[in-house]
Amino acid sequence: MTGTSRPPTRWDTVRRGADTTRNRGTAMTATHPTHGAQAPSAKREWAGGLTVFAAVTLMLVGVLDIFRGIMGIAEDDVFVTTQNYVFKFDLTAWGWTHLVLGAIAVLVGLGLGRGALWARVSGVVIAGLVVIANFLSLPYYPVWSVVMIAFSGFVIWALCVGGRSRT
Repeated sequence: MTGTSRPPTRWDTVRRGADTTRNRGTAMTATHPTHGAQAPSAKREWAGGLTVFAAVTLMLVGVLDIFRGIMGIAEDDVFVTTQNYVFKFDLTAWGWTHLVLGAIAVLVGLGLGRGALWARVSGVVIAGLVVIANFLSLPYYPVWSVVMIAFSGFVIWALCVGGRSRT
């Protein structure tokens, strides 16, 4: 590479197949990572963060749903009674529904923390069922139902978005 203003680099030497005094006696090593040993990309780290977020949020939703279920089974006075609601059920039945969904949500959240694929799929399903249960029990505890629907929506979003980054 005569006539250029820059000195020859190591890569110029490799391309020509020549050896210079600078590289004599040293082993040539590749400075770029191989396909099997790539460092985690930003997308993978983001996906991992979303999975942790979903796991913690799903466990929180589960614990809160367990408490809501216990209150419903005990027929606590915290709940509002509505006279003319299409989806009117017994408060004890709603309590058992929320208790079971909450327990399953906690177990699935623990599975998400371990990175299990079954937990990712089950997390979306359980969060969807929690949304439906909270929508149907909206008149009994309106503000809290909306909060639980929002939490469950974030869980579904995090699990669906977090699984896309495969490189």
